[in-house]
Amino acid sequence: MPEPEKLIPLHGGYRKLKSFQVAQLAYDVTVRFCERYVDRKSRTRDQMVQAARSGVQNIAEGSQASGTSKKTELKLTNVARASLEELRLDYEDFLRQRGLAQWPREDARRAALIARRCATADAMADWVREVHDKSTASTKSTVSTFPEIAANGALALLAVACSLLDRQIASLEKAFEKEGGFTERLYRVRSERRSRPS
Repeated sequence: MPEPEKLIPLHGGYRKLKSFQVAQLAYDVTVRFCERYVDRKSRTRDQMVQAARSGVQNIAEGSQASGTSKKTELKLTNVARASLEELRLDYEDFLRQRGLAQWPREDARRAALIARRCATADAMADWVREVHDKSTASTKSTVSTFPEIAANGALALLAVACSLLDRQIASLEKAFEKEGGFTERLYRVRSERRSRPS
């Protein structure tokens, strides 16, 4: 006999979501980036940190709310995606306004970073140093490329996070269309319980 549907299903497992993990890493990286490269008095600094934080917090809040509201989960996951898009634009602006290169999607350094699957801001910092050391050794340049590398690394992370969130949102939409939300589940659970023999 199949398990009866629960009124409030398991929910809140956001820490296991890859989208949450990558967004959290992007947040940690952004805090460090802003401490090093964005003027402390700049409004942009606060905006970047808040956008990164919003991406993480809304994934968590949406996941936690999903037990009683799939609509809220979908809405907050989309807010997280929008926040990370805002952050992506801030990094692009940082590069453009300083005359630094924004690496194309197919750049080997981006691909190497994504394949590396950094789990911490320290691991990202190691990658930045390695790329910097390689580029200065090959060009014999003394010009620091740390801000350019760090911003492009953050952009690569954000591309991954946004792609994961796009897939998550599409999956949530399908599930909502198929199963409905809390009201529909409440009706199904009550109907099922009424139809059971006493």
